[in-house]
Amino acid sequence: MRSLNQRILFSASLVLFIFIVGTALTLDRAFYDSGQRALQDRMLGKLFLLMGEVEVDQKGSLSMPEELPALIEFEQLNSGVYAFITDQTNTLVWKSFSTLSIPIPSRAPLLEGEKKFEQIMLNDEPHFIYSFAVAWETDGGDYPFTFHVIIESASLEAQIDSYRTDLWGWLGVMGFLLLIMQMLVLHWGLRPMRQVSSELNAVESGVQESVQGLYPVELKRLTDNINSLIQHERKHQQRYRNALADLAHSLKTPLTILQGTIRTEKLSENMKTVLDEQINRMDSIIQYQLRRAATAGSSPGTRLIALRPVVEKIVNTVNRAHYDKCPQIVIEIGSEFCLRVDEGDLMELLGNLIDNAFKWCRRTVIISAQCVHDDIVLKVEDDGPGVKQEEIGRLTERGVRADQAMPGHGIGLAIVRDIAQAYDGALSIEPGKNAGASFIIRIKR
Repeated sequence: MRSLNQRILFSASLVLFIFIVGTALTLDRAFYDSGQRALQDRMLGKLFLLMGEVEVDQKGSLSMPEELPALIEFEQLNSGVYAFITDQTNTLVWKSFSTLSIPIPSRAPLLEGEKKFEQIMLNDEPHFIYSFAVAWETDGGDYPFTFHVIIESASLEAQIDSYRTDLWGWLGVMGFLLLIMQMLVLHWGLRPMRQVSSELNAVESGVQESVQGLYPVELKRLTDNINSLIQHERKHQQRYRNALADLAHSLKTPLTILQGTIRTEKLSENMKTVLDEQINRMDSIIQYQLRRAATAGSSPGTRLIALRPVVEKIVNTVNRAHYDKCPQIVIEIGSEFCLRVDEGDLMELLGNLIDNAFKWCRRTVIISAQCVHDDIVLKVEDDGPGVKQEEIGRLTERGVRADQAMPGHGIGLAIVRDIAQAYDGALSIEPGKNAGASFIIRIKR
């Protein structure tokens, strides 16, 4: 899960889910225990009312009135409320009329003053029973009796089910509302992060030069460091290029003097040829190394360059240099094709490839571009004599030329290769469709 927003939202949702479930279980248990205590109090109250109706004579004989107005449930069959009384030998001495619909459960004797509340099964239905052992005082002595009240648990279970339905329903609504609030809070809280991301995309695409927004203190140091890094990289690149330009200027004068000296001094023709050849070679090597070192390479601040205008500009320039050929130029590049490449590097790369195609073509030069996955593939194709298969691997080496009769230093394709590699791209050479050669550059968009 790479999204920070998703990670926080997932964590908050998990904590919220655990909290709601834990709260629901706690409240459910508390309500169930409270319901049981209320039921115990209710049953104990019925026991006291039942004791108030009992009469015990001096011999310990227990009697009950025929009617119990205060305990009408005991006189109704299937009322769900039952009562019976046992003596010290656990013998049944009285039972309510309502007990005719249930079997009388066998209970263990209790000590005087002992109370017992538990759940039992009668007729395969759950019931609660409350037992209370007392010693009845008479003139003839004390006689122990145990009073029992039974109530169906259906009423309590119905209350529990109703409470659980309401509890989970309201907690679900509350959880949903809290989740919505959490999403809104996260959206507001992470807005500076999205703004930083948007500004970095603008810097990367060349729309703006630095991160300019006002951010919280937690992000201020990050944005300041990013701006410092961008400025340092640009200044370093500019200093590097300036130093290279100074080097080129410094070397140009000594080489010019050497060439002038060769022509004025009395040297043999053979010596002049050798010296002139070596000086030209030194000049070519210097130019190549300067161009290679000056290649900008991929940079976050490099802006997008439209391909077609650059190609058309280079074609017009090279066409004037090769006015004697006037080949047919086919440009198959849409206006949507753009590269994040330094403009000077792009001019150098395309200039070498197009100039090479003009040199070798007979009648046609085709320049095209297409998207392949995340790459842009540039192709410059001519209908010239083509390239031998065994020479393809050598053509990108410095100083190697396919035809020694053709003017040049043999470093153009090496420069193209180096520029492409500086942008994580590659140069490849293939036989052309029109019997010529195709020079293909693959660069990431």
